[in-house]
Amino acid sequence: MPKSWSNKRERQYEKIKRSAKSRGRSAGTAKRIAAATVNKTRRRKGETKGSSRSRRRSSSRGRSQSRSRRR
Repeated sequence: MPKSWSNKRERQYEKIKRSAKSRGRSAGTAKRIAAATVNKTRRRKGETKGSSRSRRRSSSRGRSQSRSRRR
């Protein structure tokens, strides 16, 4: 667990890792899934250094526009 993670994110990581193991995943796979999930959550919440909320909004807007064009 990186030092940049808060205590809350460390708890989240451990819970996801335990859950994945209980579902039959290997230890390495469980760690990978937990780390990816925590990092994804940190990006979405703006807890990472390079995160940008406006970039995420514009990309989702672009997808909805392209859907309407196909109809």
